[in-house]
Amino acid sequence: MRLFLREHLLLIVLQLSQCVMVPILFWLDGYRGVGVSIYAIFLSMVLLTAFLIYRYNSRKKFYQRLQSPMETLDGSLEITEQTPISEALNHLLLSQYRLYQEELLKAEDRQDEHLLFMDRWVHQMKTPLSVIELTAQTLDEPESSSIREETDRMQKGLNTVLYMARLRTITEDFQIKPITLSKLIRDVNQDNKRFYIRNEVYPQLKEEKSGIIVETDEKWLFFLVTQLVHNAVNYSTGRTKRLEISIYEKAGEAVLEIKDFGIGIPVVDQKRVFNKFYTGENGRRYRESTGMGLYLVKEVAERLEHRLELESIVGEGTTIRIIFSNTQNLTSM
Repeated sequence: MRLFLREHLLLIVLQLSQCVMVPILFWLDGYRGVGVSIYAIFLSMVLLTAFLIYRYNSRKKFYQRLQSPMETLDGSLEITEQTPISEALNHLLLSQYRLYQEELLKAEDRQDEHLLFMDRWVHQMKTPLSVIELTAQTLDEPESSSIREETDRMQKGLNTVLYMARLRTITEDFQIKPITLSKLIRDVNQDNKRFYIRNEVYPQLKEEKSGIIVETDEKWLFFLVTQLVHNAVNYSTGRTKRLEISIYEKAGEAVLEIKDFGIGIPVVDQKRVFNKFYTGENGRRYRESTGMGLYLVKEVAERLEHRLELESIVGEGTTIRIIFSNTQNLTSM
């Protein structure tokens, strides 16, 4: 109704002005028939009101559509009453919808090409890295360890790039199945053995109840835990040699807890550490931080429908928990 009145405001003002000006002109010309003038004004107002009522009722759906926000893109295809202006609006929205769909398809094609390129590029880079690592094994110390340390960093960076590129299509890459948490942690520790030794931080696995199994995707959970382990070690190096990884049940849910005893996270940063590219105070002190590790952890956990909890005290360390709602209990043989 408000939009209708705004559109016809000039017409209403013009009509009211005519109702005032015409009797004044007759009065100045010497005509003194006040009753006839009042009747003419009344008749004009009745006709204006009838026109506005008809106009509003005939285009009520049209004005309601203009004032109601669209909830989905398919709302552009909704047809209103068949008036000339409504039909023009329908054609405009339909052409706009088609144009948007075409641009969206082009953008998705470009993104798919970029994803395919990144995937192939990362795999191509892994081959020369493996050759460099094999070559480094034939060298004497400390050159061998230095080169292998750098190849490990490059390998970690390439994996981060690859998983970041795949994040958009992560749901298409899921293979949800029962996973034994203790086995996955042992695989993570084995994969990062040199990383632990190089930084002189050694993990300790604490399993409250053996054989805890969760429903998840093994590959993505492996990546998620690896990211958390690398963060814990990086911010513990030089302060402690201890890293605790615990598996237990709480309130009927499985919990995987990674606890370090490093520098901790300031309170002002704790609510933002999972934001994209946010490095915080610790990130400025450790220049290698990209601000993407915990962001990827959060995104992967949300898509796997796992919850994250973070507790940290500056100077004492940080604890991050992954909470699984789908849990099975098995006793190891």
